[in-house]
Amino acid sequence: MCGIWALFGSDECLSVQCTSAMKIAHRGPDAFRFENVNGFTNCCFGFHWLAIVDQLYGMQPLRIKRFPFLWLCYNGEIYNHVTLKEQFEFDFQTQVDGEIILHLYHRFGIQKMASLLDGVFAFILLDTSNKKVFLGRDTYGVRPLFKLLTDDGFLAVCSEAKGLTQLSHSMATPADIVHLLPGHFETFELKPTGKVQSIEMKQFHCCTKEPAHAIYDTVERLPTGFDEETVKMNIRTLFENAVKKRLLSQRRIGCLLSGGLDSSLVAATLVKLAKEEKLQYPIQTFSIGAEDSPDLLAARKVAAHIGSEHHEVNFSPEEGIQAVEDVIFHLETYDTITIRASVGMYLLSKYIRENSDSVVMFSGEGSDELTQGYIYFHKAPTPEAAAQDNVRLLKELYLFDALRADRTTAAHGLELRVPFLDHRLSAYYLSLPEEMRVPRRGVEKYLLRTAFENTNLIPDEILWRRKEAFSDGLTSLKKSWYNYLQEHIESLVNDDQMERAHQTFPHNPPRTKEAYYFRQVFQKHYPGQDKWLSHFWMPRWINASDPSARTLLIYKPEEEQ
Repeated sequence: MCGIWALFGSDECLSVQCTSAMKIAHRGPDAFRFENVNGFTNCCFGFHWLAIVDQLYGMQPLRIKRFPFLWLCYNGEIYNHVTLKEQFEFDFQTQVDGEIILHLYHRFGIQKMASLLDGVFAFILLDTSNKKVFLGRDTYGVRPLFKLLTDDGFLAVCSEAKGLTQLSHSMATPADIVHLLPGHFETFELKPTGKVQSIEMKQFHCCTKEPAHAIYDTVERLPTGFDEETVKMNIRTLFENAVKKRLLSQRRIGCLLSGGLDSSLVAATLVKLAKEEKLQYPIQTFSIGAEDSPDLLAARKVAAHIGSEHHEVNFSPEEGIQAVEDVIFHLETYDTITIRASVGMYLLSKYIRENSDSVVMFSGEGSDELTQGYIYFHKAPTPEAAAQDNVRLLKELYLFDALRADRTTAAHGLELRVPFLDHRLSAYYLSLPEEMRVPRRGVEKYLLRTAFENTNLIPDEILWRRKEAFSDGLTSLKKSWYNYLQEHIESLVNDDQMERAHQTFPHNPPRTKEAYYFRQVFQKHYPGQDKWLSHFWMPRWINASDPSARTLLIYKPEEEQ
């Protein structure tokens, strides 16, 4: 986890502009560098470093003697850098995983380079020899990247949008700050003035396609066929491989553990592999919840089963309500369910940073989107419709759950790793017959659960634990986080404001008082940036006014099951 920032063709003094780079300092608490580009006095890079791999040479922008004309700033991890280095016999100058980007680009060009990277990444690559600037982002947008481009060619790039909102430029019209789309790269021509012109935006990988790097993967070719036993064996193989490749770290590894199916599978596999790899420390697991919350009790059972060093953080609704504004500032969104679900993760990350030396955090994000884990999938009219929504959710992850996971952890200088979004695992799962992937026997993620049946990896009661609405899992059985929030906000937004909501906020007008309040806070920090969110996250195939699972007729909180 790092924070990257760059300007090309700035009209304002760089020493003034660089104060904007400090707005993402939380992403890299270990060191900071600000560096001008030789021959282009109005171009520069800013880098906030969280040292995970190669703590001696990992500072950026990364440059090596063999390619003095290449400048690289990237945020992420390239899990197959050693494999590719050996495959193509590259001569590395450092131990930095990102050095592979320079070698691949020089030999193969931008398209093949991006498609061969197995990992999560956002990069800014400058080639002063060919006068080009390249931006790229991983398949699911696990690592964020925003850009601002004016009509006269001033380009600014940053890991988070907040590093771009206060920049100065000479144009009278404001420039939009937009996401770089996941799975895409963009090419710019660098002019002698330092300004740029966008010449190509291209997709290099889609989640439904097997990645180009699969042929160099450490897992051999999988058995073919769609009989259930073969499929379940392949799922286990690819999932374990996804966890194993993510052990790359010189800092202590831990795991967020909610006690649900996904985080429990990740934590159990992580503990198992850590013992096999002989890591020199026990894996720490971290949970948050009220004292009698279902999540905390379930996580405790998992931790005892797998033998992790377990930490519990007490969640109080009062503390959660106080954190809402900070959470919205870090998230850069006003999406209702994203904010609601981020508060616990934000407070848990704060605890980890202050009370532990674990820096790299594994988590179960992405599984619900990949394996049809949301409760509304029970209402899918056909397996084909469910499969289509599957892909839609994965393509929109960067606006919702991937955004939540990145910002809540990065706010406290932690790095998140998400095995369920492994390229090979996800491409394989999406290639399975549509009818295999739907909920069965009244249970969502039926295929994933049966894949780990009789393995004793996690307790059976956790393997078959139904999905909790986050607000129910986090808080007391007596009263949910959802209900506390509604009560608090009821007095902060009046009925007159709700009646005028469509006029006040014509783009994505809020339909509830909670959504209205979140929008007010967002506007306070990011005025005029409503279009960062294209639409609210909402369940499909039902007439819902709220995104929470607890509002669905098919949902039953744990104490009712």
